[in-house]
Amino acid sequence: QVQLVDSGGGLVQAGGSLRLSCAASGSIFLFNAMGWYRQAPGKQRDLVAAITSGGTTNYIDSVKGRFTISRDNAKNTVYLQMNSLKPEDTAVYYCKAVSGRFDYWGQGTQVTVSS
Repeated sequence: QVQLVDSGGGLVQAGGSLRLSCAASGSIFLFNAMGWYRQAPGKQRDLVAAITSGGTTNYIDSVKGRFTISRDNAKNTVYLQMNSLKPEDTAVYYCKAVSGRFDYWGQGTQVTVSS
């Protein structure tokens, strides 16, 4: 059973930075792709950034140039470096891994950006 553990969230002022981590219980080579999603109160969960097993990355427009997704295969961990944070980035952030027909989710980590 694959487990993903999300960490690194917190409270930060606008313009600040945070780095989220998603640690997998097994090798992340198993996953076709991994990504970070976020869900603000009363809203749906949306994709923020993704990275394939080959290292191709994808971002939503609102975070391009501010967020960077990366993976450390030796540590079985995917990161989301978030810079120049804005209040509208406030949400619970979830890691997701895709392996064939199966999706796996982390438990989420709260990011709060104060103005």
